[in-house]
Order: sequence, then structure tokens, then C-alpha cells
Amino acid sequence: MEVDLSPKLCKKVYGGDGGSYYAWSPAELAMLKEGNIGAAKLALEKNGFALPRYSDSAKVAYVLQGNGVAGIVLPEKEEKVVALKKGDAIALPFGVVTWWYNKEDTELVVLFMGDTSTAHKTGEFTDFFLTGSNGIFTGFSSEFVSRAWNVDDKTVKTLVGNQSAKGIVKLDGSFKMPEPKKEHREGFVYNCEEAPLDVDIKDGGKVVVLNTKNLPLVAEVGLGADLVRLDGNAMCSPGFSCDSALQVTYIVSGSGRVQVVGVDGRRVLETTVKAGHLFIVPRFFVVSKICDPDGMSWFSIITTPNPIFTHLAGRTSVWKALSPQVLEASFKVSPDVEQLFRSKRMNEEIFFPPPK
Repeated sequence: MEVDLSPKLCKKVYGGDGGSYYAWSPAELAMLKEGNIGAAKLALEKNGFALPRYSDSAKVAYVLQGNGVAGIVLPEKEEKVVALKKGDAIALPFGVVTWWYNKEDTELVVLFMGDTSTAHKTGEFTDFFLTGSNGIFTGFSSEFVSRAWNVDDKTVKTLVGNQSAKGIVKLDGSFKMPEPKKEHREGFVYNCEEAPLDVDIKDGGKVVVLNTKNLPLVAEVGLGADLVRLDGNAMCSPGFSCDSALQVTYIVSGSGRVQVVGVDGRRVLETTVKAGHLFIVPRFFVVSKICDPDGMSWFSIITTPNPIFTHLAGRTSVWKALSPQVLEASFKVSPDVEQLFRSKRMNEEIFFPPPK
């Protein structure tokens, strides 16, 4: 069965004065269901507060815009209150309870991508809220809640019934939320915009890879990630994940062209992408991108914590490893053509600057 790989924008699921929650639907982006992947986005206005919740899926969160605060509680651990800023990546394993708050004028926008193989709905995240109109305890009887919390019925009704909002609320500007602690970021957050570069090609592009070395918690999430920033008109080498992993890509800024080639050398996607688009490259399919004059950046998750890629052009490509005779026979060309081919891209990295 053929699957539509066209990039899609997210749609609003719920929200109000404090902000909104958006998601990509597997009904529109079929590869979410095929690949057991979920993707969503949280946007908080000033004083917006996303109520405490846990999810049925392990995720990687990435701060696309703004500054804020997040509360993170791992099972049987104390609350970590972390400051958030643009470029932060956060690993969120199963069972973690989180809340999110924005006290700044600029909207706080956080992207979530993760594995839904154990989720209630394939290709979708389901959040379970601790409070609010759809909170877990609205479903229990007063007797059960009273005995669980050791409070009387009147207090139960106050605790369970006072918060009538769903998911996101707007707090009064004078309300004081917990202050973040610098040491709480350690082991939980990795800023991809400030981190040492794993790849840096002049006039080509830059890459920062998120893996178990710089954020060990991603091992529990089972996902790796990277932030790629491509310079104007540059090209990202054709390549594929050689460890049977899916690549889920969100365009952070800019625009460009994408081609994906699959089985039997058939081009299965040729399109233009822009900021806000999400698309998924199936296992072993080869993808390449050429960005527009203003450049393009994207954040991707890969469904393995330490991904390995094979490139089909550039210094690290498989062509460089193959012997000249094998290339001559495979392409059915003369030694002169093979030498010309070998001389062109074999000393360059995975990003190629525009032709001069």
C-alpha cells in the first residue's frame, strides 16, 4: 500500500486565553500511524499554564520559540523546575509528569515528537491530566478521593471541581510560580543552538546531534535527534538511516525543496517545505534537501537513541569506500569517468555549498 509522504501542518486540538495545543493527525499524515510516531505542539501566551499531565508515549520536546519554565517529575523523584529557552531539547521518558508555564510577553512554543508504539492510539499522543475539567480525579467518586487524599467531602469538591478549564489556563499576572533552578537543567535539558557543533561546513551547514553522550536520558526515551541549519542555497547530501530507523522532520525556519526516493529507484516525494511543516521519511528511503536563498533549519527525531546514517555523496559516502573497479562495473563507465566522479565530491562533507 502506498502512503502519502506529503508534509503537513498541525491543527488546533484545544485551547483558550492561556494558549493552545496542536497536533498532527494520522488521518492526514498517514506515516504517523505507519511508523508509530506522534507529533504535537504547545503554544503558551503570557501567563499561560499547561496543567500537570503525563502521557502514554515517551517523547523529545524542543523549544521552538520564547522562554519559559517547565516542571518535570520522574516516577518517585522530586520535582525539577527548569528554565526553558529557544533551542532547548528535553527528553521525556514514560511516566514523567510535566507542567509548562510562560511568564514572558513572547509566546512560548514547544514541539513534541515521540514513539507511540505503546500508546492508546497509534500515531497520537494521549495526555492524562491530574487536574482540570478532564482531570483523572473527576472520574472517581468522592468516597474514593476522600479516602485516597485523607480529606473530607467538602475539600474533595473544592480540589476536584474548582479548576474548570481543560489542559491550559491563564494565571493572574501576580501569581508566583516556582522559580527554576540552574542545577535542575543538568541531565534533563540540552540546548542545541549553544552546543558544540558536530558538523560545521562553511557556506554549507551546521549540525548538532542529540544522543546518549550529551543527554543520557534519551536512552530511556529510545530516540535520537538533531538540529540542522542549512545555509542559503546549500544542499544536504542524499542519505538514509542504516539502522532501520524512521526520521521525523519538523521545519523550524526557512524553506526549500525535498526529494525522497524509495524502492526500485522511484521518487516518492518531491515537494517544497516551509516553517511548520512535518514530514516522515520511511526506513531505508533516501532523502535530500536543497534550501532556498534564506536558508533552512529543521529539527528531527530518529527512532533510535544513537542513529547512524549512510550518505550517498561527500567524503563519508559509500562511494569513497568502494573500489574503482566496482564503480566502473556498476555504473558501466570507463576509468576516466570513474576518476572524474570520484574527484568531485569525495573530499566534501554532507553539506554542499551552492555552485559558484
